[in-house]
Formats: sequence, C-alpha cells, structure tokens
Amino acid sequence: MRSTFMGLETNKRGLYTQQSALYTTGHNISNANTLGYSRQRVNMQATAGYPGVGLNAGTMPGFLGTGVEAGSIQRIRDSFVDQQYRQESNKLGYWESRSKAIGQMEDVLAEPSEYGLQKSLSEFWQSLQTLATNPENGGARAVVVERGEAVADSFNYMHKSLSEIQTNLGKEIGFATTDINSIMEQIVNLNKQIAQVEPNGYMPNDLYDARDMLLDELATYVPIEVSYEKSGGRALPIAEGTVTVSIKTNGTSIKVIEGKEFSKMSVDGADSEGNPSGPMTGFKFTGGPADNTTLTVDNMQKTGSLRSTIDSFGYMEGTETKGLYPDMLAELNKMAEAFANEMNSIHSQGTDLKGNPGGNFFDASTPGQPFTAENIKVSDELKKNPDRLAASDSTEAEVGNGKIAKKLADLQFKGLTGLGGANIQSYYSGVIGKLGVDGKQAVNMTTTSVNLLGAVSNRRDSISSVSLDEEMTDMIRFQQAYNASARMITVIDETLDKIINGMGVVGR
Repeated sequence: MRSTFMGLETNKRGLYTQQSALYTTGHNISNANTLGYSRQRVNMQATAGYPGVGLNAGTMPGFLGTGVEAGSIQRIRDSFVDQQYRQESNKLGYWESRSKAIGQMEDVLAEPSEYGLQKSLSEFWQSLQTLATNPENGGARAVVVERGEAVADSFNYMHKSLSEIQTNLGKEIGFATTDINSIMEQIVNLNKQIAQVEPNGYMPNDLYDARDMLLDELATYVPIEVSYEKSGGRALPIAEGTVTVSIKTNGTSIKVIEGKEFSKMSVDGADSEGNPSGPMTGFKFTGGPADNTTLTVDNMQKTGSLRSTIDSFGYMEGTETKGLYPDMLAELNKMAEAFANEMNSIHSQGTDLKGNPGGNFFDASTPGQPFTAENIKVSDELKKNPDRLAASDSTEAEVGNGKIAKKLADLQFKGLTGLGGANIQSYYSGVIGKLGVDGKQAVNMTTTSVNLLGAVSNRRDSISSVSLDEEMTDMIRFQQAYNASARMITVIDETLDKIINGMGVVGR
C-alpha cells in the first residue's frame, strides 16, 4: 500500500531540486564576466520508483515515480577543446615571443634609415672619394677621420644595444622559470584541495576552473600533456580527480606534476639570480616525479614562449653557440673584422703628406685582440692628427697624389675574403634582408596563430561560457517548475484535508 503522504514527498523533492537549479542559474549569471568561469548545470535524475525492487516488494499496477533529485552540479567543459586551446596557445606563445625579439633587433639596426650602418658607410666612402681628389686638403682628411669614427660608433652601438637586449632575454628566461614554478605550485595546491573535497561526494567546480586557468597559462610557456587520477572514496564518477602534467619533449615526456608533488625547474648553469650565465644548455628538475632529471635544449620542442626566448637568447649546439642574437652579433663581428683588416692593409701601404708610412686606420680597443663590432675604433694617432692619414702611395711628398685614398674608397666595391667574397655593404644588405624575411615570417605566423587560437577560443566559449539569454530562459523554466511543484503540494494538501477532515462525517 502506498504512503498517504507520498505526493507531498514527491513534490517536496521537486521544490528542492528546482530551487537548486535556480541557485545554480543565479551563480552562472553572477559569474557571467568572471575570467575562466565555466557555466554549471544541475544534473537532475528521477528518484527510485515505488514499490522498490525485491522479493518482498508489494505488487501493484505500474511502477509509481517518486519525483526528482539533484544528482550533481557539473560544469560544462570539453576536454578535447581544452587540449586544442592549449596547443594553439603554445604555438602563439612561440611566435609572439619570436616576433617581439626580431622587432627589437630591427629597431636597433634601423635599416634603411638616416642613422644606420649603411648610411655611415656611404658617407665614409664619399669622404674618401673627396680626399682622393684633394689629398692635400686638411679639412677633407678630418672629415674622413670623423666619418670613420661614425662607422666604428655604428658598430659599437649595434653591438652594445643587441648585447643589452640579449641580457634582458636571459633575464626573461629566469623570470619565466620562476613563473612556471609558481604555476606548478599553485596547481599542486589546488590538487590537494580537490583531493580533500571529491571523496566526500562533492564537485569542486570552481577549483576545477582555477586549475584549468593555470594549465592554460602554463601551456603558453611549454608544451604540456594532461591526465587525471581519480581521488577515490565516494567521489562521483564525473569528478575529475587530481591532475598530472608532463612537459612534452622530442623524446619521452617529463612528468613534472603528479598529485600533491611537483618538480622545481631551474636553469642549468644559472647565475646567482637564476638567469643563464651563458648560452642555454637546458633545465634541471629537483624534487617531485622528475627529481634529478635534465631537459636539454636539443630535446625541447620548438614551441612555447620559453623555447622561443631561448632561441633568441642563444643556446649551445654541440660546441657552437646558436640563436637569433648570437648569430647577428657574430655577423657584425665578422663584418667589423673583415672591414677593419682590409682598411688597415691598404692604409699601411700608403704615406701621409710628409712621406711617413701609414699605420693602422682602425685599432681594437684592447690591443692584440681580433676586431669585433664591440672593440673597433679609429686609431688614436689619426684622431689626434688627421694629417697622418696615408692618402698617397709615394714616399715623396707629392701634392695631389691620392692613389691610396682612391683604393680605400674603392673598397666599397671590393669583395672581402672574410665575407665570402662579398663587399661589406652587399653582405650587410643580405643580413638585413634575411632578418626582414624572418621578421615577416614571425608576424605571419603570429597572425595565423592568433586566428587559430581565436577560433578554438570561440568554440570553447560556445560550450563553457555563460549566455545570459540562455540563463534567463532557464531561470523562467525552473521558476515555473518550482511554482508547479508548489501548486501540486497545495492540491495534495487539499486532498488530504478532505480525506482527514471530511471522511466519516456523512449524515451528521
């Protein structure tokens, strides 16, 4: 025999369940503009029917329902789309960092411009041509020395500026390493909280959102793989559990987060501040699942902002230093050395106005060292006395003999051995041209990555973000269901009132 008050209990459950759904809708609306929030829903399920299943169960027609209950409150999320988002975010991180590094280099080199190396060289050749026609002119000699200083200053400035940016890139690697460790520690702390909540049968949806935001941030630095371990206890089947994170490499992935532990990351060969003290060789991990593991640069995948910064800063490849900035500095050093050596070779063959043999036109700031873009300078003797400039090829004081000055001026067209037979300006143009191509590629790839990430982000938002129109519709739907359950209770109450107070009083 069914309970007299069964209808009250059935609709009381309906009231409570629709009330929970309304509260959840309110929570969604409140967080419509919260970054990283995933909309939530109440998973409603029918309660066990009457009579129950068993040998002693009563027999009656049909199988009478007993109402509804809120089985769980679940956030709406698609793990596959999350994975896509992190992959595209990782690619964007690489190309954004690459584009930024190339942009800074282009600002320093500033070609074409009125102040770059090309302009300084052009003015230098022009001054030598003027000297070749007027070798006895003291003013022309002073101009050659000044224009030579301008060329040396251009080399010095570019080397200093690029070296400073390279140093800052090294600091960025140190900052990124610190940030990665902070993110991993926060993920582990969330894992601990989630592992405490889930075994009690609850769904810590807001903790899941916070953890996913950290995973998204971590994915911009390094490529990651994510898996989950169940918490056990009375955890719901849809509970996510604790997250395990591995850094993808060219070989076996390195597990850096597992449950309540993580491996601290540090630069291999770091200085006292945690920044690389030289070209990058890799990273070391201490503690946690990857204790005593080393991730070499060779084994890192070419993706993520951290690898992009390393590619710009410089890394060891065998016994050679490679990278965007080391390569450009090496090119400038090569040009400075070939240019200065050839200038000195020709200048030392000539004589000054008094027939004295010419010495070096350029010196290294550290005597005895090879010429570099950092140390090239006009010799102190020429700066003090421009008359010492050797423009003539005769040991006699011949007025109008500017043959050596002519040879120096013609150096602009001469192929240099140290530059593979190219003259200095065409070689420099090739270097700038290659930088321009690399910069264009970085910009194009950044744009492509932004578009792809935007498409995935829109797809994820269509699944997980809060739509106020949809929430308003749900609010009305749950409100009406709540009102209907309340009305059913009123109807049943009136029915029971008739049974209790009206039956058995006939004829009185």
